[in-house]
Amino acid sequence: MAAAAAAAEPKTKYDRQLRIWGDQGQAALEKASICLLNCGPTGTEALKNLVLGGIGSVTVVDGSKVEQSDLGNNFLLDEGCLGQSRAKSICSFLQELNDAVKAKYVEESPATMIDTNPSFFSQFTVVLATQLLESSLLKLDSICRSANIVLVAARSYGLTGLVRVSIKEHCVIESKPDHSLDDLRLHNPWPELKQFAKSIDICDKDPVVHKHTPYIVILVRLAEKWADAHDGQLPSTRQEKREFKDLIRAHMLNVDEDNYKEAVESSYKVSVTPGISDEIRQIIDDSSSEVNFSSSDFWVLVASLKEFIANEGNGELPLEGTIPDMTSLTEYYVSLQKIYQAKAESDCLAIEHRVKSILRRIGRDPDSISRACIKTFCKNTRKLKVCRYRSMEEEFSSPVLSEVKKYFADEDSCFAMNFYVLLRAVDRLAANYSRLPGIFDSEIGEDVPRLKEAAVSVLSDMGLKGSSLSEDLIAEVCRFAGAEIHPVAAFIGGVASQEVIKLFRPLSSW
Repeated sequence: MAAAAAAAEPKTKYDRQLRIWGDQGQAALEKASICLLNCGPTGTEALKNLVLGGIGSVTVVDGSKVEQSDLGNNFLLDEGCLGQSRAKSICSFLQELNDAVKAKYVEESPATMIDTNPSFFSQFTVVLATQLLESSLLKLDSICRSANIVLVAARSYGLTGLVRVSIKEHCVIESKPDHSLDDLRLHNPWPELKQFAKSIDICDKDPVVHKHTPYIVILVRLAEKWADAHDGQLPSTRQEKREFKDLIRAHMLNVDEDNYKEAVESSYKVSVTPGISDEIRQIIDDSSSEVNFSSSDFWVLVASLKEFIANEGNGELPLEGTIPDMTSLTEYYVSLQKIYQAKAESDCLAIEHRVKSILRRIGRDPDSISRACIKTFCKNTRKLKVCRYRSMEEEFSSPVLSEVKKYFADEDSCFAMNFYVLLRAVDRLAANYSRLPGIFDSEIGEDVPRLKEAAVSVLSDMGLKGSSLSEDLIAEVCRFAGAEIHPVAAFIGGVASQEVIKLFRPLSSW
């Protein structure tokens, strides 16, 4: 009984988030270890969200003592912490939020740790670096990339801030695109679907049957009729698509037949180009799909998908196996569901066999990729994404000029680009004067032209020589004086924690 209660407790504690990212995502989160650099308000807010989410362990690196100013912008500190180690105090409060999370601290300056002990970071899954200057961030990015560790950099600065993910590669199965076409295969129905469609007479004069024949059946039958009259070709030109809609309307008995209206609205699904999209073709043709013992599960699955497409799939991806709601007799709809599910299960089984075969071939346990993972992969093969990030060194030293100009010219992103340049200029000024601009009221008048000069230098390095920024923004950034304002820090920290959590979605890899 005690063991059962212990097993059920995490499901109760994390019930809401389990509904979002599932058991696999939560399990990955609970195995992860996070290193937070600097536990000011931005870092604390990010870590608080991860601790409440059930992250496995956290290590806080911060060499500061708690000062009076910390009490006004860090809700995890109180007056009893004054003069104490900031890292130790934060860890103590984090443990109170979730005692299942292991929390440790290191009383050391993050910049010093980066310079003197780079191997320290190799033990972590993710390094969450907050409020680091550019020089330290560049060194840390190089360290993390060498060790294949995810780096998430977050910074709040006055009324602005940024979050940057740095990772060699991030592969995602469930990318959740804004628009996705139902996978009905009306352009290429398989035998069982054709057979079911032929079993229903779409010319039946019974008004109940006629107006409750599912539109999938209507389109399969009429697409076949069209192809028979057009040398086996489906409608492709605009004129042919209009004529095909007219063919559908010609089979209506009454104007109130919703199923035929659905068929007209979905008629374009018949004309879907067979095969796979250019985006998915690029993924399966990637050199990483030539797998070996050290390949990630994602690329093993892609390798199996490539074999499936060339064999069982006949040039198509595995079927997703779901159908949308539609006007239909219950018995017809249930039969259609079973036909689609059976085809999806058959495709998934074929992929599973190929996954096991590939795993054996590369010397890995054939059961090391679970059937649940394979099933999720098969349902989402049209939504695969591979994101490869440039290093921070590449971003700073070799900016893509066309992209930079595009964002500066865009009304929506221009303002953000101005702040991006100014934050980099702040770090250049800090490197020269060993302080942030605006720290001393008496020097703000001198700091504004200094920051402007640094910003012009950044713009020149980005390929925008001769460009300038808003004088008002430059003065505003000086006025910020590097302040971490709690509402801004909470927002930036929240974004950073969400970026970390997204990296632990099922079947993500890096």
